[in-house]
Order: sequence, then structure tokens, then C-alpha cells
Amino acid sequence: MSQATGSNGSSDANRYQHPLFRRVMEIERIAVLGAGQMGNGITQVAACAGYEVTMIDIKQEYVEHGLATIESSLNKLVSKERMSQADSNSARANITISTEKSAAASADLVIEAIPEIPDLKFSTFKELDNICKEGAILASNTSSISIDEIAKATSRPNLVIGMHFMNPVPIMKLVEVITGSVTDDEVTSTVVEAAEKMGKVALCCKDSPGFISNRLLCPMLNEAILALQEGIAEPVAIDGIMKLGMNHPIGPLALSDLIGLDTVLHIMNVLHEGFGDDKYAPAKLLEEMVAEGKLGRKSGEGFYKYD
Repeated sequence: MSQATGSNGSSDANRYQHPLFRRVMEIERIAVLGAGQMGNGITQVAACAGYEVTMIDIKQEYVEHGLATIESSLNKLVSKERMSQADSNSARANITISTEKSAAASADLVIEAIPEIPDLKFSTFKELDNICKEGAILASNTSSISIDEIAKATSRPNLVIGMHFMNPVPIMKLVEVITGSVTDDEVTSTVVEAAEKMGKVALCCKDSPGFISNRLLCPMLNEAILALQEGIAEPVAIDGIMKLGMNHPIGPLALSDLIGLDTVLHIMNVLHEGFGDDKYAPAKLLEEMVAEGKLGRKSGEGFYKYD
């Protein structure tokens, strides 16, 4: 394993390469960075699995809103008799909230679920590297940013990994586990075990533009947008053909609206730049709609209009 130089210019990464750290860790405490849709979903499934979880965000109103979302979700599960009241109470008791990253100091596993902005990810992992205890695993919920690039911001690149949960987290079964070029096998095993304890199916892939999920999904979405751009069919027909003919639960244009057209564009740009192949070039219509602020469900209008 190659030695990495930390963000502070030192080469103390070797302390994480000591045989003492090459083991499957016991994960008891998890910190989730971000209380938005993904962050509060990850917090919920981790708490339901029995982990002590601290959900962290930059403003008190954010963490309180995230906590209210979790409580509402747990109440619905109880009302539908998919969870007992006792289990709901236990899960809620496992959750604490904070507006300080320092609250992650005692965590065995930190799962970052902040906006998909590369510089923000890198600076956050640099902070976490300084805050978190030795041996703590740092995971990113990124859907497209290179795990190797994120790991370079730390002095523990072998303890950095991707945990890409699907939205909505409490419902979707998959966690796409992305290993960096120097991620320890023991770290991968530990993260897979943690995901499975959360009731997920963990499937692994290597770091590459778009990983597997978005490398396959987003070009299909882009192709649907190109078909619309070329006037081949209307949105209802494009989506209907894929739903009824290919048994997709949601059409590609409606799915683009759900994901966010800005996110789809970002991932297409990652694929285009990462592979240097024009087959990944984003559709002009996609670029135009994002420039106009038509981002899908979150803006009220995309390929469809929303109340």
C-alpha cells in the first residue's frame, strides 16, 4: 500500500496502515453529516438498526427539520404496523443532533451526505480527518465524485470509502459501496456489514466516473431527453413506453424530474469529462432547462409541472 501525505503536509498516514488497524471494526457509533433528505434517511435506518447516531448539520433549524422528518416516518411505520411502538421509541432514543462537526469525534463511522459540490466535499473530509479518532472510517454518500479525490483530502485514504444510498433511503434496498484505489479490504467488509445491519443490500464496485448506478442510469435519462429534444415523442409517450414496455416503475423523464435536472446534468458532465467520450455529452435541452431554473420537482417544473 502506498503512503499518502496528509492535508497538513505530513506523512503520518502510515499510522493507519499499522496491522493493528487492519481489521473489521466494531461499529457502535455513527455520525451522519447532513440532515436533508438523504442524511435524515440514513440516520433513520442506522438508528433502527440499533446504532447510536448523531445527525449533524450547519443550522439548528436544519437538524430539527431532519429530526421531525424521521419522527414522522417512524410514526407512519407504526401506524401501518410495520414497526412496533417500542422499536420506534428505541430508534428515536438512538438519535442525537448537533450543529458542530466536532460531534463526530467519537464516531466509529462517519457518513457524509452534504451537497454534491466537490470543493465542499474535499474541505469537509479534511476537517473530519482532523476531528475524528484514529481508525474511524470516513464514508461519502456521493453519487458521482471520485472517492480517490475525496480520500486525498485526508491522511487516512485507506479508511475512506463510498456509501451511496438510494433515495428514499428508508425504502430503497441498495447501498452502492465504492472502494478507492487504496481502501482497505477490512474497511469494505465493515461497511458492507453495517449496511446489511441497516437492512440494505450492499453491492461493491471500484471508483470510476459515475460508479455503476449513474454510469448506467444517467446516459439512459440523457437519451430520453435527446429523444424529446429531437421531437421523436412527447414526455408522456416516452415515459409510458419505458414503463409499460420495459417494466420500469417510473419513466426516465419523470425520474429526471425526481432526481433533479441539475443533478442529472452534473453527473453527465462528470461522465463526459471523466471518460473523455462525447457519447456522454449532456443534451442541449437538459442544459437549457437547468439554465432556466426548470429543475424538476424541487423547482415545481421540469418535464412535467408540479404543485
